[in-house]
Amino acid sequence: MNSETLTIRVECYAGYRGEETPRRFFMGDKAIEIEEVIDRWLAPEYRYFKVRGSENDIYILRHDELAHRWELTMFQSGKLDGNSLSST
Repeated sequence: MNSETLTIRVECYAGYRGEETPRRFFMGDKAIEIEEVIDRWLAPEYRYFKVRGSENDIYILRHDELAHRWELTMFQSGKLDGNSLSST
């Protein structure tokens, strides 16, 4: 693990085509429910998911399919001075 990523545990839903979509992830003992998958994209070695958590925070999760490892690569708080932030 490098200083730019955090390894996490992710629970997924596998659709009819077998593609995994994250539904919940864990940072230590803290569970974060995923309310919305905002975006998803593929890179040569990874799959990325931009998601909104239950507290309106935004995360980018990276899945290394070959290593079977998930990483948190970005976090944006859902609040700034008490005001909700836009995800776009």
